[in-house]
This record gives sequence, structure tokens and C-alpha cells, in this order.
Amino acid sequence: MTDFVVVIPARYASTRLPGKPLREILGKPMIEHVHTRATESGAREVVIATDDSRIADAADGFGATVCMTGDQHRSGTERIAEVADLLDWDDSVTVVNLQGDEPAMPPALIDECAALLDDASADMATLASPFASREDFEDPNVVKVVLDQQGDAIYFSRATIPYPRNEGNVEAHAIALHHHGIYAYRCGVLRALVAAEPSELELVEQLEQLRALSMGVRIRVGQPSQRPGRGVDTEADLAAAARELTR
Repeated sequence: MTDFVVVIPARYASTRLPGKPLREILGKPMIEHVHTRATESGAREVVIATDDSRIADAADGFGATVCMTGDQHRSGTERIAEVADLLDWDDSVTVVNLQGDEPAMPPALIDECAALLDDASADMATLASPFASREDFEDPNVVKVVLDQQGDAIYFSRATIPYPRNEGNVEAHAIALHHHGIYAYRCGVLRALVAAEPSELELVEQLEQLRALSMGVRIRVGQPSQRPGRGVDTEADLAAAARELTR
């Protein structure tokens, strides 16, 4: 069985949904649901990483391990890298970044993402599914990924890739995959990522994984055994997550 740890980065500030980790779903703060999903996976350790005492107090209340980090981080990846340093994890340790707004992420998919790094040729791993609809494919808030023949990411984009130049060819949305925001890294790769400057591609698309591709990092992409639940960015997403968690 794959040996890995999970870190859940959580910040209080959110443009569209302030206080997002502490918003209630079915009577519990969202961060508690995310933590439960992580503890139901095969992870040997689960850590909530935050710089906010309100989140730390809530996490302490439901028995989570909390690592307090600095408030200077621009991304969850940077916050996780600080955790790896504070807890003195070796460069070989596999860490899964489970974002704090994924309360309906099936635990099995956390295991599946981590297991992709059992192949030593992969540096990072993530998950992506076939598109559920053309509307999702055309939505710039839904990230697309295209793969090479080995199943590694060629490119991630908010745009509709690949572009269908000739009518009658294979439909573009049948080639690209819907990227899900879960990642696994070896800590050595994680540290290299946060030490590097943002790439031009990353700055244009506002997609952090493009920094990794620009650096030559091999990102293995697995198709999950089931479709993950919706991440939470809006009030409507909160309601949708509640419905998914009661199925």
C-alpha cells in the first residue's frame, strides 16, 4: 500500500466566500468534512495547515492535527512546503494536497492520486475525468488538461483545448479531460516548485501547475474510479456539497 501523508491548506480569506473553511455544511464546518475525507483515506498522517487562529481553534475542536504557518503564502502549495519543512519530512515523502474546499472528495480518490507516484518516472500526480458536458468544456472556470501517450500532462488551460480546426474530426471535448484540484508530490519536487519563480504561462493562465510543466516536471494524470464531488467557491456550491454528502 502506498505510504503518504495529506496536508489540507486552509485560509480564512476568500474573495467569493469569506470564511470559507468555517462555513457550515450539515451542521459542521466545511474543513471538518474535508478532514474526515482525508482520515478515511489510507494516509498515515493528516495535517491541517493554516495561518488563522479561528481555523486552528475549529480544527482543534474536532481533534485534527494543526500546523500553524506564516501568512505570507501566495498558494496552498507554498503553505504545504512550509509544513514539510516544519515537520522535517524527507524529500522522498509523498504528500497529497487536499484543498480545504473539497468536502465531497471521495477518500478512495486520495489514495488513487497518491498511488500514481508509485511509478518512479512521475514527479507529481493529479486526477482528471472525461467532461460531463460541453458547457463544462467551454467554461473558463473549469480547467482542461491534455495528455501525452504515457498519461503525463502536456498542458493545462482555461481555454478549450485542443482547438477543433476541421469539422468532422474527433470532438475536442472528447480528447481533453476535466482537471480536478488534487495533487500528490514528493517533498523534493514540492520544495523545488516553491523555490522557483512563477512562469510566464502560470501568470497568464493563473494556473500554478504550469510552473511545474515549465520546469520540466512530469505530472502523471490518472482518471479516477468515480467522479469527485464539487469544490466549494459559492453559496450555491455549499448547497450542492450538502446534497452530495447526503447521497
